[in-house]
Amino acid sequence: MITVSLCMIVKNEEETLGRCLGSVAQHIDEIIIVDTGSTDGTVAVARQFTDRIHHFAWIDDFAAARNYAFSLATSDYILWLDSDDIFREKDREQFKALLQTLDPAVDSVSMPYILSTDEFGNSTSVIRRNRLVKRAKRFQWIGPVHEYLLVHGRTINSDIAVTHCSIRHDSDRNIAIYEKRLAADEKLSPRDLFYYANELKDHARYREAITYYEKFIATGDCWIEDLLSCCGRMADCYHELNDPQRELESTLRAFQYAAPRADSCCRLGYYFLQKNDLAAAVHWYETAAALPQPHDAWGFTNRSCSTWLPHLQLCVCYDRLGNYELAHQHNEKAGEYRPTDQRILYNRSYLQPLIQPSSSRSDSYA
Repeated sequence: MITVSLCMIVKNEEETLGRCLGSVAQHIDEIIIVDTGSTDGTVAVARQFTDRIHHFAWIDDFAAARNYAFSLATSDYILWLDSDDIFREKDREQFKALLQTLDPAVDSVSMPYILSTDEFGNSTSVIRRNRLVKRAKRFQWIGPVHEYLLVHGRTINSDIAVTHCSIRHDSDRNIAIYEKRLAADEKLSPRDLFYYANELKDHARYREAITYYEKFIATGDCWIEDLLSCCGRMADCYHELNDPQRELESTLRAFQYAAPRADSCCRLGYYFLQKNDLAAAVHWYETAAALPQPHDAWGFTNRSCSTWLPHLQLCVCYDRLGNYELAHQHNEKAGEYRPTDQRILYNRSYLQPLIQPSSSRSDSYA
């Protein structure tokens, strides 16, 4: 069976580090913690799991810190996590099985990264990351912020998920690093342009975000998944700026680059629903509902758009069209994902009398 080093960089993570390490420590041969300047009890928590604790002077460069952590590993493979990540029980058992069966010829194992879930446990935002890599390949992290692990060779895509369970987040950290780089007249890479635009959007600086999304597209050096995400995020910005025409244009822009995705179809469905063009809205929501769920997508994926959301919106559309049977059917499909959603429960109670045979309804009102 292969051996695994868990390599982590941390700073002021006393609230989450123990939960993270506890979710995977029993299956790890070596835990390496690189602290980048904690002032709380992070190091004390780490000591409960390992004596391999090192320190790295923070230089506003996440890749540099991660590469240092990787350089300290001694096992066959390296697993990386952030302190607010966990393996849930099902994924932990799958991870254990993977370690027992993994072909040593594999260079990297990718895993879904669940960034958010709804109150019913459905994953709503997912991205795939290279998570377990062969140490001998000496793969390197690239980028001071929103860093990525550059891998090559034989990769397998697993269904083992890492779940992000953030308690708090330093929302200004990343944008401050980018703006420090810009103030020093540093030229941002296409990838950095995209992620800086995302930071601007998250800070409600929508017009600036649009400017940088356009700069990203203009480079012509765009990963297709980032390009598609860029179009959707620009549409979000125009929505916040109350510019429905440009919101529509940004949504349709994604169709230049790839076949329609569920999130773009839902955006179009919403656009036409707001205009009360129900036939068009139904077309786009039906298209979204019919698309297969993305399991191996590497870009950001909103799974709501390929699960419950189009069905709930189709319930609204068919109700307005007077087709209560179809409205009921789609409401029930949405309910398979969100069984206690109050909107779905209300729709059910509203629609049930409308889909009963006419004789039953007359009897009930007699």
